[in-house]
Amino acid sequence: MRFLLLALAAFLSACTLTLYPEGLSVTYRVDFGGAILRFEPDRGRGATYFVGEEVRFFLTLDRPGWVSLVVQDPDGYTYELDRFHLSRGTHVLPPGPYRYTLTPPRGLHRVRAVYTQSPPSGRVRLEGRYTDWDARLRLYVEASGARAYDVAETYFYVR
Repeated sequence: MRFLLLALAAFLSACTLTLYPEGLSVTYRVDFGGAILRFEPDRGRGATYFVGEEVRFFLTLDRPGWVSLVVQDPDGYTYELDRFHLSRGTHVLPPGPYRYTLTPPRGLHRVRAVYTQSPPSGRVRLEGRYTDWDARLRLYVEASGARAYDVAETYFYVR
């Protein structure tokens, strides 16, 4: 009996009732996945670029929100590349006429897309050398006050 009540409570907590002039709408959604469905460089994950070339990223979101691109270069230096408010769907970053032109250092570049529902705090920036990149990202997300977040990582090489 307790299990049945618990299952019913879980089901009802995910329901949305919407009243329209035409009638009542009931929707149900259980969210088991993250907000970021796809994140990769324009040539694919693990691709090789040369100094002076441009890189763009494909990002697909399940829901609208704020996305920060954070890079860790081969020297271990971490910095926030860009920040966007994006709608649900597939995006090419940076948008429009903007481009990311690659500069040294050469080697493996790790890039993370950090999704939050609310805007990141202007007081917290990711820049420097960190021994624990994951811990620094957790602080960044906590400072945003977001109830929901997601992180996706990709990488590419610069020769």
